[in-house]
Amino acid sequence: MRRFAFIVTLLALAPTAGCSGGTPEQAPSSPAPSAVTGPAADASDALAGLAALALDRRYAALYTWDVGDNQPRNVIAMVANDGSWRVDIPRGAQGGTTDVSIVRTAAGVHQCSLGVTSTCVLVADKGEKVPGRYDPRVQRLFRQWLPAFTDRHEALAVSAVQPLAGAQGSCFSVDSVAAGLDAPVDVGIYCYAPDGLLTAARVNFGVLKLVKQVAAPATVQLPGPVISGTPLGMDAPPPPVVQPSSAGLPG
Repeated sequence: MRRFAFIVTLLALAPTAGCSGGTPEQAPSSPAPSAVTGPAADASDALAGLAALALDRRYAALYTWDVGDNQPRNVIAMVANDGSWRVDIPRGAQGGTTDVSIVRTAAGVHQCSLGVTSTCVLVADKGEKVPGRYDPRVQRLFRQWLPAFTDRHEALAVSAVQPLAGAQGSCFSVDSVAAGLDAPVDVGIYCYAPDGLLTAARVNFGVLKLVKQVAAPATVQLPGPVISGTPLGMDAPPPPVVQPSSAGLPG
């Protein structure tokens, strides 16, 4: 947890600059007007273009994540210059009791506990998805769903909408048009800056909003050693079994 707080502090104190390429930019305090107008086809094209930019975007960013419990959390997303990436998700595992990080390196995708003693477990080989029982899902916003937005053959209905409060850039409502099939992305509203940076999202696991972004690191680091143990599940762990005391019982 101390490591996570340290990274948050670094992002909060880092200087910001104008918006160009990988240079830092400050999230605006008021919503900017949407630049997307026109029919649904135009909205799909616009989202596809921004998602393509997002796939090439390199950055480190601090977001707030509101799950509706009046306790906003700080999410950190980093996409490094070498293509590795990491998303730190507070209270993202074990029923909201454990901080967790999803990290993609050349070896594959790891799930890491974040705490005084952090450890990591390989949960998916390169190119594979994190199994649902170990998946906090928040990291999907930054990498996994972008190819679906760029693929015009995906069964998605896209329309331009007014920006979410405090969101920069253009926002899109995304829905699935394939009944009975697994949706390629979660239904929701996704907002992007003109350079492809995700500035906000409202999906079924909460609302994410950009606070600040800074320059990308050269690479991302695993927060702890890789072990061969079992990854953290998403459900709360069962309560400990209390053994009855033998005191006072007849021998």
